[in-house]
Amino acid sequence: MTDVCVLSGTAQARLIRNGEVSATELLEAHLQRIGKVNPLLNAACEVLEETARRSAADVDRTRSRGDWLLPLAGLPFSVKDSIEVQGTVCTAGTLGRKSAAPSVADATVVARLREAGAIPIARTNLPDLLFAFETDNLIRGRTNNPYDFSRTSGGSSGGEAALIAACGSPFGLGSDCAGSVRLPAHFCGIASIKPTSGRLPRTGHVPPAGGWIETLWQIGPMARRVEDLSVMMSVLAAPDRRDLTVIQMPFRGPDRVRMKDLRIAFFTDNGIVPAEPETIAVVGRAVAALEQEVNRIEERRPPGVEESYDLEMRMIGPDGGDGLRAFLAAIGSTRTHPLLDGWLAKLEPYRTTINGFAEYWAALDRFRTRMFAFLEDYDAIISPVFPRAALPHGSSIEDRTFQGFSYTMTHNLTGWPAAVVRCGQTAAGLPIGVQIAARPWREDVALRIAAHLESACGGWQPSPCL
Repeated sequence: MTDVCVLSGTAQARLIRNGEVSATELLEAHLQRIGKVNPLLNAACEVLEETARRSAADVDRTRSRGDWLLPLAGLPFSVKDSIEVQGTVCTAGTLGRKSAAPSVADATVVARLREAGAIPIARTNLPDLLFAFETDNLIRGRTNNPYDFSRTSGGSSGGEAALIAACGSPFGLGSDCAGSVRLPAHFCGIASIKPTSGRLPRTGHVPPAGGWIETLWQIGPMARRVEDLSVMMSVLAAPDRRDLTVIQMPFRGPDRVRMKDLRIAFFTDNGIVPAEPETIAVVGRAVAALEQEVNRIEERRPPGVEESYDLEMRMIGPDGGDGLRAFLAAIGSTRTHPLLDGWLAKLEPYRTTINGFAEYWAALDRFRTRMFAFLEDYDAIISPVFPRAALPHGSSIEDRTFQGFSYTMTHNLTGWPAAVVRCGQTAAGLPIGVQIAARPWREDVALRIAAHLESACGGWQPSPCL
């Protein structure tokens, strides 16, 4: 039989239900895989062997009695180390939380996956307090890209992406304020989705929801295969009565979306940093794979998208980063990683007054109005995730490189759902993904397009380095 660890989570769960593999066997296969790849990647910062083995044994006992199995029974999953898992320390990658008390409860999204039968297997590495586009911190160090160890896996959900890409976990949970589930998926060749703002509860995330940047971020699923994102969304998407931003909206399965009805726009230059030739070629390959499948697809850039970088930085840093500094001081992070320091330095020029902050919000409203008007003619927008493939370690903070993260920032500002799927690679073998954004609450459209591109362009591919 094919190595079970390379299969999608959906396929692995089916094997358990059909009795072709036990939950314990599946878990041990993943623990062995983590043991092999983690010394190379430094993706998992804590492996939950003891509790995971107990949970897998419980699933096997349930099956042996002939009882009904939950839909994800026995399926391992990983969790970014900013999302609480009961009985473990959630560090958020920052020194002030290194010795924090263990979490007394699961985050809502972790609890929901458990309720569906899935088993947390590992906590994954991230940047200091999540603020970097590559994964490195003063507690655990840096995470390497599975396709080239000299390059980053991205951030902030970089450990999550690297572990999933290396088959240490079939799927997992990240969070995204400026691209943090999409950029690592692009760098590591997996699939991910940032859901619509207000779609998933963020209860149990560190830092917690709240403040003026609340509108920008969401927890998001990450997986090797698009089908797993759809399954996860169906399990996760509902209010929890604790994160009061979450709206009761039905999640529609992507299989109900008719490709022939879709109108799609695409672009490869957002007016801030143009994509490099290899990225342009991959977006072109994705467009070609859709031309005969959809109502129409045409090259057109939304007006105002070139404002994305400055708008995102304004919304994160109207106080010049003082709120972040105060949070770090309150939790005892007296030393911070240079990448976080670099982020804070980039926020300083956006410091403003109360009147200036009001203008920032007005500018965001104007931006959203223009973007929504653009969607009167289209159902989805395809673009690069980032101008190029995975970066060398330490280079994400360079000014021109940093501005390239604006491709993902756009859809934190709009609040729209945006998925990523691998559609090609560089001549050196580094993955290249494309980003698919859709109307609010239409994750089904983004996932339907992503699934087609995965089939047409290959999606995730094993790394020759592992």
